[in-house]
Amino acid sequence: MKVTKRSWPVLIISAQFDAINDEGFRLRELVENLEEVQGLTVHPSFSYEDGIEIFMSRSDLGAVIIDWDIRCEVSDERMDPEELLNLVRSRNKHIPIILLTERLASASIPTHVLEIIDDALWKTADTIEFLAGRIDVFVNDYLKTVYPKFFGTLVKYAQEYKYAWHTPGHMGGQGFLHSPSGAALFDFFGENVFRADLSISVPELGSLLDHNGVVGEAEKNSARVFGADYTYYVLNGTSNVNQIIWRSQLVRDDIAFVDRNCHKSLNYAMVITDAYPVYMVPRRNKRGIIGPCRLSEFSEQSIRGKIQAHPIIPAEQKLHSTVKMSALTNSTYDGICYNVINIKKQLQQSVENLHFDEAWYAYARFHPMYKDHFGMADDDRNSDHPPIFCSHSTHKLLTAFSQASMMHIRSGSRVKINPDEINESYMMHGSTSPQYSMIASLDVATKMMDDNGEIMLNDIILEAIRLRQKVTHIARESKTSKSWFFEMWQPRIVSYEGSETAFENVPVEYLASHQHPWIFSKKNNWHGFDEMEDDYAMLDPIKLTFITPGLDDAGNLADDGIPASIVTDYLIKHGIVCEKTDYYSFLLLNSLGTTKAKQCSLLSALLRFKALYDSNAPLEQALPRLVQEHPQRYAGVGLHDHCQAIHRYFKEQRLLDKMQAAFQVIPDPAMKPADAYHCVVRKQVEYVELDKMHGRVPAVMMVPYPPGIPIMMGGELMNDKARPIFEYLMARQNFENRFPGYESDIHGVERTERDGQQLFRALCVTA
Repeated sequence: MKVTKRSWPVLIISAQFDAINDEGFRLRELVENLEEVQGLTVHPSFSYEDGIEIFMSRSDLGAVIIDWDIRCEVSDERMDPEELLNLVRSRNKHIPIILLTERLASASIPTHVLEIIDDALWKTADTIEFLAGRIDVFVNDYLKTVYPKFFGTLVKYAQEYKYAWHTPGHMGGQGFLHSPSGAALFDFFGENVFRADLSISVPELGSLLDHNGVVGEAEKNSARVFGADYTYYVLNGTSNVNQIIWRSQLVRDDIAFVDRNCHKSLNYAMVITDAYPVYMVPRRNKRGIIGPCRLSEFSEQSIRGKIQAHPIIPAEQKLHSTVKMSALTNSTYDGICYNVINIKKQLQQSVENLHFDEAWYAYARFHPMYKDHFGMADDDRNSDHPPIFCSHSTHKLLTAFSQASMMHIRSGSRVKINPDEINESYMMHGSTSPQYSMIASLDVATKMMDDNGEIMLNDIILEAIRLRQKVTHIARESKTSKSWFFEMWQPRIVSYEGSETAFENVPVEYLASHQHPWIFSKKNNWHGFDEMEDDYAMLDPIKLTFITPGLDDAGNLADDGIPASIVTDYLIKHGIVCEKTDYYSFLLLNSLGTTKAKQCSLLSALLRFKALYDSNAPLEQALPRLVQEHPQRYAGVGLHDHCQAIHRYFKEQRLLDKMQAAFQVIPDPAMKPADAYHCVVRKQVEYVELDKMHGRVPAVMMVPYPPGIPIMMGGELMNDKARPIFEYLMARQNFENRFPGYESDIHGVERTERDGQQLFRALCVTA
């Protein structure tokens, strides 16, 4: 379908559409001319309130035309026209706003109103043809600004209907029409998707690998918007962004300072670069939530101490080598964001390059809530710092297509980044056949944030806080009536207007516009992290961690409890998919795609779960798939009884204590991660079952979900020091055999069956 100006309706707000007078007659003529002659679509609105509802509900309007004289003509009009104008302009800086007014009334339009509108048209002074033509000009000029450079060029090229004699082989979609399944795919996605799927042979679109032409201009624009010196579009995910960054700065035997709570792609980066990892260890609270590393971990003294204590870094290298790269996850999976200004002040003393993995956090620059808590923060522009790298999953919480990510780079105060050197690593990991639709999505995601980022983010934050307060109100009412409900991991008390106020009673607008309620502190230790430094870390309001009953802040398990995996399995049945499930908490993300309807569906599902739990409804009703797959184990069991059985198992086996102990251990390295992987390639590995793994060296990382970070890296030794890790994995194995259907994902661990039991095994270096 060709995109035309008819797809961008003109919103006209006036009470005169049905009026039996000259104004009403001319207004209806204007609408007819706009639609029949100019080829536009018109959305009529009869009041300011109705007009703003339409404007707020859609972003595809081509212009907003406001009858300035409504307030004089309609006695029940409650909204002031200036209020309407300011709201429209605050949410869209560029859309044409045109006033319709009488010749005499135009003199009363205030100067500050004239400064924000684009034009004022007299209702009766000019011909209908002139008025319609002038509106058409504004719409056309506006549409030229809607399409950013690369996306606009792509649309233009796709709509020129050229015969393609180059790759891809479907040639604009025609190739799919030669078979029924191909035709079904074509119909499902639509022709534009295929016409925009082009080849690198198209010179008009520039080269992604050379960063020239319109694609290079798009990347430069993204660098400006995201506060970087250089930005690169990466089309195979942030996992690959991390590889590009590390491959560009590290070589064999370099030393890296790495957050143990890092994504597995960074662990693989250590494999690829053949570096020595030295780890910073994050805190954990008694709920098992991963917290920030201590600020002291970033000091030169601490880093030097870790290097000196490392058992396999050569002595000579310990004396003379510098740390080539640090890698810190910001924000964490649970929404904990670091004050990077404070961290940079520490790391810049001993690390040559700083890398902030901000995969889930690409939006932080665009709202004052996150000031100083993101890698490309501006406050240290003039300070002495090394080069800074940020990896952004633009597709995760902004609006790019899946796998479309960005790599942002800021040169150091003294060490300047050479983009030609970076590009060697980029080309090593990039495809010569890029997906142009993915590039366009990055281009558009940039423009969206540049045009209206703060407004969009403010909406998201407000809605997230409203949901937080709604859940808290329900939980409080339930406690009053001796019942229960889910709660939120968030501040319980906020300092507001000089008094300590319950979180749910603080105005939403205040919580959305002030950072301090979300900052961790020692005094208000709702977060559960000991010895928290001042002005060091905060909770991101849009990362929503729901807490299930059974575990308190001190880590004590109650007699009754509801494991979170049971709740999230129920939610999946009702079409609600959570981001992460822990033992007694689950994480949801409030993003640009979240609607009030989604929030209502979530609350409704949680209330239905509560009703089923309270009545001990049979699992056939609550979790039918679980019963279908394991009828002998779960048939006839009630939901309440099922929750208590798993909860008691966790309590009796001290599973959470074992998890805490396991993740506080950094096992002894027997070899570098790269050397362990080399053993895999050389077939110098064998599967070893868990109960026989003592004294062995796993060749691959083992990553349990939850919490989704490595419990052991390839090359680390399963010895007495690592005993807590062995005990935790054994407890997980036993749990899965006791409760079939709750097998969790553990990367690097395979399962084998013997005598009706599932046994864990992993690839280990051959003894």
